[in-house]
Amino acid sequence: MNNCLSKNKFCLDGKVALVTGAAHGIGFAIAEGLAGNGAKVVFNDLSQEMVDKGLAAYKEKGIDAKGYICDVTNEEQVKEMVEKIEKDAGVVKILVNNAGMIIRKPMEEMSAAEFRKVIDVNLNAPFIMSQAVIPGMLKSGGGKIINICSMMSELGRETVSAYAASKGGLKMLTKNIASEYGGRNIQCNGLGPGYIATPQTAPLREEGHPFNSFIIAKTPAERWGNPEDLAGPAVFLASPASDFVNGHILYVDGGILAYIGKQPK
Repeated sequence: MNNCLSKNKFCLDGKVALVTGAAHGIGFAIAEGLAGNGAKVVFNDLSQEMVDKGLAAYKEKGIDAKGYICDVTNEEQVKEMVEKIEKDAGVVKILVNNAGMIIRKPMEEMSAAEFRKVIDVNLNAPFIMSQAVIPGMLKSGGGKIINICSMMSELGRETVSAYAASKGGLKMLTKNIASEYGGRNIQCNGLGPGYIATPQTAPLREEGHPFNSFIIAKTPAERWGNPEDLAGPAVFLASPASDFVNGHILYVDGGILAYIGKQPK
């Protein structure tokens, strides 16, 4: 038995972990956490420029990652990427469906094409990615699929109809993959971030901004999350420690979903 695994249920030594859209942000933090526990990280992005930026960022962290250009909504590109990864690094044993997008618009202003685009990236792509890696997982004895869900898998909010629909669908895709492949040693779970401090949310987090005050008041932890807060939960869901956890959505939200909010004064 692998010496690391014999002593540590969180060990990922030698396992190939594919994290989509992980050149930066939440995906990068998750990939860094997986690499820190021994996984071989591979990732994709839409352009060579973004892949190169990601590779430089991983190198700076001392991580020997491999990057690929791929549109996760394109079945042929995904199939080709997975074949390349298997040749370059080995069979994908851990898939993190992290790539995603949001369009914030009131429903009456959103076109059907915009709605479909969000569904394509956030829901169809995880289906396409999972479908591409499952055969290799089955042949090699199993694997882990982690879908990046959202609090919007459970809640609604103004201006995010497409996003909430896609993440609600992703929650149910997670449960179905778990149901269909659990008996063949594939565990599929979701990771549901709360409000995370990233460059994209920086303007909303400025002192005095109403949304910043709203989020802090709604969060029992009384702060925004950091991308690094997702690394440990991702390692758990990717590791043998979670071998009997399947079809679960682990919300990393500082307690928002458990909290009704403060009584107005």
